[in-house]
Amino acid sequence: MPAIKISVIVGSNRRESINKQLANALVRLGQHDNYEFNFIDIAHLPMYNGDLEAARPQEAIDFAHAVERSDGLLILSPEHNRSITAVLKNAIDWGSKPKSVWTNKPVAITGASPGVIGTAVGQQHLRQILGILGALVMGGEAYVSFRPGLVDAEGEITNVDTREFLRDYLAQFLDLVSMLCPVRQ
Repeated sequence: MPAIKISVIVGSNRRESINKQLANALVRLGQHDNYEFNFIDIAHLPMYNGDLEAARPQEAIDFAHAVERSDGLLILSPEHNRSITAVLKNAIDWGSKPKSVWTNKPVAITGASPGVIGTAVGQQHLRQILGILGALVMGGEAYVSFRPGLVDAEGEITNVDTREFLRDYLAQFLDLVSMLCPVRQ
C-alpha cells in the first residue's frame, strides 16, 4: 500500500527560521514506513492578485497541485503582529481560488516563537481562516516556546517534555489522516 502523503508548509521565508527547524524535527519524529513527508515551499509564490487568474502563474498552479496531492497538511508558522505571516496568507489565498484546495483537507497547526505563549494568537487566526475555507483542522493546541538549543545540530528536539508532547500531537494528527485517507490500491 502506498504511503500516506503528509505535506509540510512553513509560514516563514527566513533562512534560519526556527519554525523550519521545528518542522524538520517534527518530520524526524514522524518517520514511519506508512507516511511520506515532503515540504511545500511557499516563499517563491508571487503576491496574490485576482488580475493574474486569467493567466495563473506556474508557481501558483504547482502549489495548488502539491496541496491537492497531499493527504494531510502540517502547517508551522511564526506569529506576526498577532496574526499569520504575509507569506502564509498569500499561499492560502492562491490555494483558495478558483476552487479551494483546502476543502476537506486534514490540517494540523503548530508554530514556535521565542515568546512564552508561542504562536497562540496566530494559530487561532490560521484555524479560523482554514476553517472558513473548508479544511478539517485538527483540534488541540501546540504552542512551542523556542529557546536556544531546543533543536540540536542533528535536528532532534532536546527537551524531553517538548519532544514527547510534539510526538503525541503528531501521532494524533497521523491517526486522523489515516482515518480520513481513502483506501489505496
